[in-house]
Amino acid sequence: MDVLRTPDERFENLAGWPYAPRYTQVRDADGTELRIHHVDEGPRDQRPILLMHGEPSWAYLYRQVIADLTARGRRAVAPDLVGFGRSDKPAARADYTFERHVAWMSAWLVQNDLKDIVLFCQDWGGLIGLRLVAAFPERFAAVVASNTGLPIGVGKSEGFEAWLNFSQNTPELPIGFILNGGTARELSDAERAAYEAPFPDETYKEGARIFPALVPITPEHPSVEENKAAWAVLERFEKPFVTAFSDADPITRGGEMVFQSRVPGARNAAHVTLKGGHFIQEDSPSEIAALLDGLVASLPSQEPVA
Repeated sequence: MDVLRTPDERFENLAGWPYAPRYTQVRDADGTELRIHHVDEGPRDQRPILLMHGEPSWAYLYRQVIADLTARGRRAVAPDLVGFGRSDKPAARADYTFERHVAWMSAWLVQNDLKDIVLFCQDWGGLIGLRLVAAFPERFAAVVASNTGLPIGVGKSEGFEAWLNFSQNTPELPIGFILNGGTARELSDAERAAYEAPFPDETYKEGARIFPALVPITPEHPSVEENKAAWAVLERFEKPFVTAFSDADPITRGGEMVFQSRVPGARNAAHVTLKGGHFIQEDSPSEIAALLDGLVASLPSQEPVA
């Protein structure tokens, strides 16, 4: 596997991003070493709040949430998925599969030994993050799912088909334009530039390109059976499971209902609807931070952190 690494200077002086990078080396099944980036801010003796981004963003999406959480004395951990942000980027589109992403992030989670996690996941951060919950339910104390899903061979829609066609056929994938189009507010030029920073040219975007095609929305897609197995675990997950979908996302509208009906931990949870678009972190960051702060405060005392 050939791997690209975005030069560090691309991440210098980004608007609203003062956070120091941390890196974890994981090994793919073919023996390739991959470096995964994350930030870890706030007191290390506090329960980790794991913030997982999706397509085609990176941990920068959570910059305001991180600042708010740490101001409240909470610990925020935000990784970049492989192919995004400061994490390594396999150069061939075929190197990216749903199951590889789950394996890479599983290795990252175990190596960093995160426990008593409160997860906030959106978009592909949910597809992968919920698979982590299913694989390691004992490591998670609570989940907040936003504008995401865990498809099992259904879910095709006109809106998603349009996004899929655009992502696979446009000659240049305009990352900043996509992020701006998925928010209710207008991103600044500096914010758009920060979303473009991980991708010096189109060769770095193979992960971003392929992600829409990996969503298992037909029975023929890979990972349908693996997602069904994950749902079997989630249907026994009794810890708090909160939905926080937005009021203006045409792609995932109504997706919260499946979680509320199928996950035991969701049945008595205080679900919320946030104001904003698909990238709700840009539209309602303070509301997300307040939700997570309150959720952490409601949980039983955490295990001692070594």
